[in-house]
Amino acid sequence: MRLKQRAPDFAIFLAVLLLLTFGIIMVMSASSVTAAYMHNDPYHFFKRQALWAFLGIGAMLLVMRVDYRRLMNYRKGFLVAGLVLLCAVFIPGVGKEINNSWRWLNLGPATFQPSELMKLAVIIFVAGNLAKAPYKLARFRTGLAPYLGLMALVGVLIVCQPDLGTALVICGTVFVMLYVAGAKNWHMGLLGIGGVVAVLVAALIKPYRLKRLTGFIDPWADPVGSGYQTLQSLFALGSGGLFGYGLGQSKQKYFYLPERHTDFVFAILGEELGLIGAVCVILLFFILIWRGLRIAVACPDSFGSLLAVGLTTQIALQTVTNMGVVSGLLPVTGITLPFISYGGSSLVFSLVGVGLLLSVSRYTPR
Repeated sequence: MRLKQRAPDFAIFLAVLLLLTFGIIMVMSASSVTAAYMHNDPYHFFKRQALWAFLGIGAMLLVMRVDYRRLMNYRKGFLVAGLVLLCAVFIPGVGKEINNSWRWLNLGPATFQPSELMKLAVIIFVAGNLAKAPYKLARFRTGLAPYLGLMALVGVLIVCQPDLGTALVICGTVFVMLYVAGAKNWHMGLLGIGGVVAVLVAALIKPYRLKRLTGFIDPWADPVGSGYQTLQSLFALGSGGLFGYGLGQSKQKYFYLPERHTDFVFAILGEELGLIGAVCVILLFFILIWRGLRIAVACPDSFGSLLAVGLTTQIALQTVTNMGVVSGLLPVTGITLPFISYGGSSLVFSLVGVGLLLSVSRYTPR
């Protein structure tokens, strides 16, 4: 099918640049105390994040100009590469252990998180297979079973790192893509029940996960244990008020709130910029997700449509999960806020995903 090229979706492009701006500023503020203590340089994390943002924008602009339909031919290669790299993190000397987690590959001065690549690889693979043979969804054995096996394999590898939050985001994204592609409701019901059971089993295997799942219900029951992060996050959000203390004036970043420039950076944002700043960020994410879904609906071919659904769903799930954790509505999962939280692999691959979404928008009628 020959499609006419158009300008990429400007609303998505602008929303992402504004979110990046918020992110770099908040990483600079939230990490300054930690960076001064650990590296004797209050701008250590800020400079690294700015560098990754620069590289990520370049990758986004490059991917945006690639015809997304070419990815159909490489979907299996991306998946195999992602699986190999996920296994490589467990090899001593290749993988790097940080805070009792094996999620990174050691690249000398930098680290690489294969699960971030896996998010995109799974979306491309599932979108390509569903677009190529949608009729297979009519039967459980040929339709749902292969994807169930894929989610189980990827989920187990990531949970063993351990990173339950990322595994849930990947499986949730595939679930939405299957539903949009036309899977039967009772098949999706069985898949949903299986997912809930898998999460409960993963929580029961590791006691700390079970504490996280139950601790957010009543964080005051264990204020210095399982409820500590939730309480400190709520203190930050609540103390910000309408306009916040002002940029750089956070109290919680002085070693009260853990993971202040990564998982809980939105809490620092609410403390310093108040409700106004938090709402601005939420609106930017809303614009990004809304425009992504519009592209998915208007795209003339099924691969592009499913690709846009997967990319948009992944961003939406990460955003809702992170903000839910920060506001105490969800248990602590270790999910970063796209474009805002500190992290090179997460930032670069999130921007690559946006580049793919913009590529689809270039071939989509307005």
